[in-house]
Order: sequence, then structure tokens, then C-alpha cells
Amino acid sequence: MVLAALIREEIPIPDGVDVTIDGGVTVKGPKWELSRKFNHSEISMAVEDDKVVLEVKFPKKKDKAMIGTVRAHISNMITGVTEGFRYRMKIVYAHFPMSVKVAGDKVVIENFLGERHPRTARFVGDTKVQVKGDEVEITGINKEHVGQTMANIEQATKIKGRDPRVFQDGIYLVSKE
Repeated sequence: MVLAALIREEIPIPDGVDVTIDGGVTVKGPKWELSRKFNHSEISMAVEDDKVVLEVKFPKKKDKAMIGTVRAHISNMITGVTEGFRYRMKIVYAHFPMSVKVAGDKVVIENFLGERHPRTARFVGDTKVQVKGDEVEITGINKEHVGQTMANIEQATKIKGRDPRVFQDGIYLVSKE
């Protein structure tokens, strides 16, 4: 059995994006900036030419997994500061016409399945939510925050105690961009 002596991952940096590494990773784009700390001490990070280079010497199983995770996080940060993330959701109802609106840092869902009390879902981070007719659009620069906000909205309309084949009302994810 041959062990790998070195694992090296390279992430290209597009034009107009600055990446600095000093205890954490900071990515500055044309409009936005994201920073994050990675506490895995075995991974060495550096910026060479127009690439972020991640290296692990004599990796163990956990190190192999972590280098891929760190690479994915940094790639998502670069995508976030250049393009951003947009999730679209659809408001679906058949039994009771629900109304969805944004109030402060929460989404308020009223008249869901005829309930008297409104259901709420909170935003995470700097995520922006817009309700346009029967569509909900979630945008932001941090993929984790946008995804968690989408999950909070979807979970707020989870149906309990009724037949899910009949009651398909809710707010569901349609597309990720």
C-alpha cells in the first residue's frame, strides 16, 4: 500500500478578486467581502500567482476529507463575492390562500392551512428575501446563509398531522442560481 506524501489543491482566482490569508481567508470581490477562519492545523494555505494553494503533507483520512471541504468553502466564497447566490421558491396552496410577507428579519406566513396564528421563518446573516406574487426569491453572498434561510422557510410550512398526499400546500424550492 502506497501512502500519498502530499495532497495539493489549487483554486483559481478570477480577475477583480483579492484573496488574503492571515489566520483565516478573506475574499474581496468587486462589491462584497467575505472572511472565514479554518481551524484545521494540518492544512497549509498560500496564495501563489493567481491561485489559492492548499497542501497537506502525509495526510490521514480526516486530512483528505478536510482539504476538499476547505477547497469547496473557498470556491463558494469566490463565487459569492463575484456573482452571489439566488434561490427561487414557489408558494403552493390548494385549500386556503396563504399570504407571505417580509417583516424585518423574518418571513411571516399567514393563513397556512387556515391556521389562526402566523408561522415565521428567520433570515440568516445578510440574506435578502423578496416576495413577488407566488414566488419567493432569496439572494446573498454567503451560500450557507442563503441555503439555511431557504431551509427555514421550507420548514416553517411543514405539514404535521395531515395526509401529505392530499395537503401539498407549502413553499418549495424551484431553482438555485
